[in-house]
Formats: sequence, structure tokens, C-alpha cells
Amino acid sequence: MKNAIVAKGPKVTINDVPIPTPSAYQVLIKVVYSESNPKDWKRPQHGEPYNSGDDIAGLVEAVGENVVEFRKGDRVAAFHEMMTPYGSFAEYAIAEDCTTFHLPKKTSFEEGAAIPLAAMTAAVGLYLRLGLPEPWKPSSAPTPLIVYGASGAVGAYAIKLAQLSNIHPIIAVAGRASDFVEKLITREKGDTIVDYRKGDEAVVAGILEALKKAGAREVKYAFDAISEHNSFQNISKILAKQGSKITLVLPGKDYSAIPSHIEHSTTMVGSTGGKEFGYAYFRLFSRGLREGWSTAHPYEVVPGGLNGLEKGLSDLKNDVNSGTKYIYKIEDTR
Repeated sequence: MKNAIVAKGPKVTINDVPIPTPSAYQVLIKVVYSESNPKDWKRPQHGEPYNSGDDIAGLVEAVGENVVEFRKGDRVAAFHEMMTPYGSFAEYAIAEDCTTFHLPKKTSFEEGAAIPLAAMTAAVGLYLRLGLPEPWKPSSAPTPLIVYGASGAVGAYAIKLAQLSNIHPIIAVAGRASDFVEKLITREKGDTIVDYRKGDEAVVAGILEALKKAGAREVKYAFDAISEHNSFQNISKILAKQGSKITLVLPGKDYSAIPSHIEHSTTMVGSTGGKEFGYAYFRLFSRGLREGWSTAHPYEVVPGGLNGLEKGLSDLKNDVNSGTKYIYKIEDTR
């Protein structure tokens, strides 16, 4: 099978490797579309080259002996476990059964590829790191939340899940793709958008004004889906002096600028807090797609299949895209 290896640069090479065999609780998936994330070019910058893709949409090819939920031919999306063999930048990929979920007929493979990693990162951040009310026990009182980087996939999914949990008002910090974010929020419940392009002082003032208009005296929760360019410094000026939490998405950074009275954590989808959490939320995403309250993030198909991967990763590195995910049709690979 064709398999793409990502190295520092990013540079991509395509080689031929044997099709893997799933172990007892794994699913072998014929990849129709794969999606790329910033970490796919960042991790190879500081380590050995490897297949860094983790977002899969395709058809079940085979299952391990203990898998009961899936069978050959099922339409699925899946999250491939980070830093393990047989990633999604290939004709076939491996995923654990607990991180694989069914795609409804009305959901395309293109849409499916844009869901797993970003949506699960949002769930981990909101519910495990910030400890906010989960969808099956929604908030019954106003719960102000800052989502910084609201137009990116993680930020957008955080808003969608917050809506499901009745978490409002949501102060969404966004830029070029504010029109997209407008479709996610509920103005009637106090949600609003603050444009980060106006500068740091304007962002801080805008968030404070938004809280005032919503009738909120303070805000204790922030999901920083950017975690750079002064995002957490701005948030730190606003969060309440007691009981505040912020979760960030970039590991290994210096977050010493965050005051000691604010509890801060890093959210990574590779640390879901156990297979049970991942199992439950991936199936919730599948149900949401069926019922229509969950939708995939906007995407752009990069031409050339895996041959287009190097360009796609380079464009991610250079911040070319805004508010969209890059996906790749694997059968277009030469």
C-alpha cells in the first residue's frame, strides 16, 4: 500500500509497505479521505520522520477478533492513536475500536475526515480539563466561557459542544472567519464575537464589554485553542481571581505568564482520560451527525491525494488557511 512519511521541513516521501493486520481490538480501515492538523508538521520537526496522520474516514476492511461493533464495508471515521504505526496518510490505516465511529449515510467521507481529532480535543478540554457540565447534564445557570480561536476546528467544536451543554454566554475570539463563527453562536443567550485583529488591548476590552452586556459579573472558564500570540496573556487579564481555569492546546510552551491563581492545563486528544471517555464521545458525535445538531468543520480538498500532502502541511505551517481543514482523497495518489 502507499504510505506517506512526513519529515522536517515539512518534506513528504511516499513508499510502499505491506497492509497491516488489526490486533484484537483494532479496526483496519481503507482510507477514502484523510485530514491534516498542525501537529502533523510540527512533531516531525523535532523527531524521526513518520506517518503523522491521525484523522481517518473510509470503509472497514477488517476487524480484530474481539471487535463486535464493526464489520467489513461499514462507513466509518476514526482517530488513529498518535505516534503509533499505520497512520492515516496511507491507503490503509489502523484505529482502535473505541476511537472508531459510524458515519451516517448523509455524512460524506470528506466531512467525516474533518471530525475526529478536533472534536475530541474540544470534548477533552471542555469536560475533562475545565470540568464544565456535560451534554447529558446541561448547565442550568449562566456559565460564561471564553473560546479563543473560535474559527479553528477545535474552537468551533468547543462552541458546538458548549451549546449542547447550555453553556452561555460564549465569548468567541476570532478573526478572518468571523462570519463562520456567527453561525455557531446564539446571540439571544448573550454569545458574541471579539475580533483579535484589533489588537490585544481591544481584545481585553471587547471581552469585558461582552461580559457586561450579557449581565455576567465575571468569567471563570477559558478554552485557548490558539495558545500563542498573546492569547493566554489576554485571557489572564480577564479571568476571575478565584476558581478560574484555562486550558491550552500547545504542549511544551512556557505558560509562566499565567498568574498562579488561575488553574491551567494542556489539552491533547492523546490523553482522553481513558478509553471510556473516548468511546462515549465518539459515539455522541455519530449520533449528532445523524440527528443534525453536529456538523463537520468546513474543509478544502488538497489536489493530488498524498502527493499534495507536502503542500498542505506547508500551507498549515505558513497559516495560509483560515476556518477550514485540509483533507486528501487517497485514491488520487499517483
